[in-house]
Amino acid sequence: MNLDARLLEILACPQCHAPLRVDDEADELVCTSDTCGLAYPVRDDIPVLLIDEARKPR
Repeated sequence: MNLDARLLEILACPQCHAPLRVDDEADELVCTSDTCGLAYPVRDDIPVLLIDEARKPR
């Protein structure tokens, strides 16, 4: 996954507004909030920050 570091600094979870972290193995951006934890897919290096597209935490 090739995302600009400056972009990652400003991206936030659409659900709870917490910062996101990169999960390279799963090609996802994961919410850092303990209560939310949604994982958003990254397709062709483009984050899909739609709550309906997010994977719920396990």
